[in-house]
Amino acid sequence: MALSDPLLLPAGTEFTPDDLIFYADRDSRTLDEALADADLLVSCPHAGSLIPAELAEFLAPEFTRRLQFDFTDCSTSPIVRRWAELDPRIVYVENPHPRLVRDPNRARPADLHTDLVEAFARVRAAGRYNHVDLTGVDAIRPVTFSFFPLLVEPDSAAGMRVLANSLAAVATRGLEVYERTRDDLIGRMVDLAFTRARDTGRPVEFTTLSFHDTMNTTTTRDGAVNVARAPEDRLPDVVALSNRGDHNGDPRGDHPVTMAPGMIRALADAHRTGFAVDGEAVALNQPYLGSQEIISAGRRFAELAPQAAAAGVTLAAVQAEFRREFLLGPTLTAELHEPGVGWPVADPDQVESIAESCRAAWDAYRAR
Repeated sequence: MALSDPLLLPAGTEFTPDDLIFYADRDSRTLDEALADADLLVSCPHAGSLIPAELAEFLAPEFTRRLQFDFTDCSTSPIVRRWAELDPRIVYVENPHPRLVRDPNRARPADLHTDLVEAFARVRAAGRYNHVDLTGVDAIRPVTFSFFPLLVEPDSAAGMRVLANSLAAVATRGLEVYERTRDDLIGRMVDLAFTRARDTGRPVEFTTLSFHDTMNTTTTRDGAVNVARAPEDRLPDVVALSNRGDHNGDPRGDHPVTMAPGMIRALADAHRTGFAVDGEAVALNQPYLGSQEIISAGRRFAELAPQAAAAGVTLAAVQAEFRREFLLGPTLTAELHEPGVGWPVADPDQVESIAESCRAAWDAYRAR
């Protein structure tokens, strides 16, 4: 296998919920015990990076390992796994499949085949390597966010159906397990929050956090990830926290927020404390408002709002989009700025530092 070749999951690989859930002291605590101690569920919908081998025949020949990993949030996986080991108050669930299979942070397509046909048509009309708007049909993308070829367009209607069926079949063995597990954990942790409030007579909070990373540069044809994004698309130095609100965390007109404005402002301050950075390094709802995971959780929590208020329970959903350069550290970032086809191995010291800071940030938030 060449360094440029995408890395694959063995054909037929199936995941169980136990494969996807991480928490502190797994050798001495059960999941039930971990959930009873936790007030935060962290999900990483884009952490998976290995492509199911069943999809290899559909990959564009230009698709290198660097493009494969750049199209994921692979840096989030070791960091949040380590954070979960360090912090007994969080439970972490990780999607094992890359967004190539289907993006769980987008609305699930009503008809995957129809959306694929439309997405390929838009890419074809735009031309190779050109910008294309895939709004509404981007749960599965034929091109990366740098508009590099990702999937080869089938040359017949039957071939398109085969591709759609292959994607759907693979998803049942990993991606859909993640979605069911995430939603089940949210339900269980909400129930536990109500029970804790009833038993203690004290206010209780439960938050679900959708954890991501994005690089402030995009990829050139020689693999260098060094093309600066437009200023309005760039992340702050550390993280953007999103609740679907404005840059102050307040609602945008009639659009509901998924975490109360005062809470997300306090969370931003806690991240400045935990990561020892100044105000501008942490931003609210810029450049992203937050996507499907917090939208769906926010709707779920809104339905429970009257019951929660009466019980003294606060439910919130927030997205954290970290700047990938910050998570990687300067050495690995510099490597990715150069032409290449591979992806660097995570720096253990950097992983430890970021995980410790995540814990410190949420400690500061709880202590507000």
